[in-house]
Parts: sequence; structure tokens; C-alpha cells
Amino acid sequence: MKKIFSGAVSRRAILKTTANAALVTAVRGAFPSGAFAATAEPEVKGAKLGFIALTDAAPLVIAAEKGLFAKHGMPDVEVLKQASWGATRDNLVLGGASNGIDGAHILTPMPYLMHTGKVTQNNVPVPMTILARLNLDSQGISVAREYADTGVQLDASKLKVAFEKKKAEGKEIKAAMTFPGGTHDLWIRYWLAAGGIDPDKDVSTIVVPPPQMVANMKVGNMDVFCVGEPWNEQLVNQGIGFTACTTGELWKGHPEKALGMRADWVEKNPNAAKALLMAVMEAQQWCDEMANKEEMSTILGKRQWFNVPPKDVLGRLKGNINYGNGRALENTGLQMKFWQDHASYPFRSHDSWFIAENIRWGKFAPDTDVKALVAKVNREDIWRAAAKDLGVTDLPASTSRGKETFFDGKVFDPENPSAYLESLSIKAAS
Repeated sequence: MKKIFSGAVSRRAILKTTANAALVTAVRGAFPSGAFAATAEPEVKGAKLGFIALTDAAPLVIAAEKGLFAKHGMPDVEVLKQASWGATRDNLVLGGASNGIDGAHILTPMPYLMHTGKVTQNNVPVPMTILARLNLDSQGISVAREYADTGVQLDASKLKVAFEKKKAEGKEIKAAMTFPGGTHDLWIRYWLAAGGIDPDKDVSTIVVPPPQMVANMKVGNMDVFCVGEPWNEQLVNQGIGFTACTTGELWKGHPEKALGMRADWVEKNPNAAKALLMAVMEAQQWCDEMANKEEMSTILGKRQWFNVPPKDVLGRLKGNINYGNGRALENTGLQMKFWQDHASYPFRSHDSWFIAENIRWGKFAPDTDVKALVAKVNREDIWRAAAKDLGVTDLPASTSRGKETFFDGKVFDPENPSAYLESLSIKAAS
């Protein structure tokens, strides 16, 4: 694959460069690709992009820190921290013109839930667009220290007896995730259900913003949670609990976050949308280089981004996993992928799985036309146009990655979501 990102601009140099034009010139020289001239000028110079303090927001953070938005003619892009996924949704509903945001680092199913009005006030649809996937893998399912003796790892059934005993004592079993119908909700539900634990009947699912997971586990507010990094690693580093498994062990190479934008913004500013995307794609290439992981961890750890010790980011970013239960593995291949294995390309088949799982749990009706809905939101065509302008030659041959196999042997065929749903024994949808 042709590498686009080939240098570094120091933060000091960027801060000294106050004029937008000078900044663009400086960054063009530092990151030579010839791509800038190939793209029509953006209609606007800025956009407001939201992010949650999660490692998979790195492409947006790095694009801002390294001047890549400016390189592609968007020097006024703001990358703004959001308190929760609910706040991200609310600010997307408002839109950038109304003191909200135009787009965001977002859980892949959220644009679909917003587009159909499933999670918006009064169920008013907010048309949304997915421009890219931001990463594959590297979320975690972590468990409170009190369950260490169960030996639970991939097999969630090892928690059944402990959960039943706790419920018999009149206590509630709480499984925390970050947004109903979002990726973490679906991962923890899949894991529990594969172990014979019904996430709607045997436990109570609760919503906790990612940065608040560790603190809530510390005071006993939940028994198990699913969240992205660096919060699983921080939990282990603080000795509060342990990671039962990473989500890459449930489904190796699974899609996770997306770059989502309001559809009206993309329609009004097609050149700017492509420019934003090109900056993020270049940042994804930088993020994927193992030689950049330590600098990346230092950047993400800064107060304005995650406000965490870099060590909480670095380990799993390199694929080194201390599960916190006596297992510590290096070079697992389970590190977050930002570019390799077509990580950036938004496969429509992957979006189909997220919709199918939300049918499974009752968020979408069983008769939902999955392919039609995906076609409305997923704009892989814009991704391909941006890739062409960047000179990327390793392109997926199809919008589908084909059949996907999960750790429990279940197979998802994107051409037949109904067969997949019928194969699942625990579900809310008939």
C-alpha cells in the first residue's frame, strides 16, 4: 500500500505558525503527497467534530495535532470532547450551526439509530452519513475483582452460578455499556448470551460513559462492563478488576467506531467532507505505525484529550495485554488496527451485522430492510474517492467482506441476516 503520511511537524512549530495560509504551506511541505492539488477546494474551512476519550478517537486527535486538517484545506476544524455518547447524539442533533457538532468519532450503530429516529427526542430522524471506519478490534469486557475465582474468560457461562447466588441474596447484577444499541452494548450482550446468560432477564444493563467506567467499578456500581481502551487497561493498572476477554477474541478483525457526519452537512459541503476524510485517513496510517505508538500514547494522554497516564494507553495499543487475572500476553495481534486490513474502509456488510444485532435485541423491527438502510447511511463511495485522491491502491474489491465467523461458531452471512438471527437461541426479537 502506498504510504501517504511520511513525516512529523512539531507542536511548537504549529503553535508558532499563526496564519492559516502559512500553516497550510508548512504542513504541505512536511507531508508531501500531492493529494491536496487533486481535490477541489473545500466549501468551508472548518467543521466541529466530537470525540469521546477512547483510543479509537486517535485518528481525529492526530489529524488535529499533526496539522492534517489544515493540509487538506480545513485549518479551522475543531475536535471537541464529548461527555458521553448521549451528549454526542444531542450535539449532532443540534448541528454545528446551532452550537452543536457536525460530525463525530462515533459508535458504528449510532448513525443508524439516529437516522431512523430510534434514539432521538420524539423519535425525530436525523439523517446521518458514515464516511469511514476508524478502527478494528481492541475493546474489552472487564469484570469486578470479586469474580476472579470463577476463572471467567471467553466463556461467560462461568459467571452463571456466581450471578445466580448474588441474585438469590436479593442483589442486582449490573452489566455496564456505553450506549443502548451501540457497539459495547452489542459486544457484552453477545458474550453473555453465548454463555447462556440472557442480558435482558438475568442481568440489568446500565449506561455509563466510557471515562466513568473505572470509577464506577471501583465503588461497586457494576459487576461487569464493556468499553474501549484505555479504560480496561486502567482498571487493571489500578487493581480494581480484570479483563475477561477482548472483543477481538469474540470476532477477530471486527469493526468498531466510525467517522459519522450529519448528512445535510455532507450534502452541502461534499469537497469539505472528502477533505476531512483524507486528513483522517492519513492520520489512520500514522496511528498504525508501531514506531509511533509511544508518541501517540503521550499525545492522547494529554489533559485536553484523555487526561490519563500514557501507560494506560500504550500496552494494549501495542498488542501487549495484561488481563489482570494472572494472564499477560505480548504481541497478541489483538492491538487496535487503524489502517491495516482495510480498517478504514466502511464495509457495508459490517453495518449489516450491527443492524441485525439491533434487530435481535428489539431496537429495529424484524422486517427492517437491512440493505436499504445501509445504502442510505453508508457512503463508502466517498471513501473510495478520497482514497483515489490520496493515491491509495490497496482497495477492497467489494463492499462486503463476506461471511464472518464468531468465537462460538456462529456465522453471519450479510446476504442472509435472517438465517443468522434464526440461529441465535437468546434474543429479544422473534
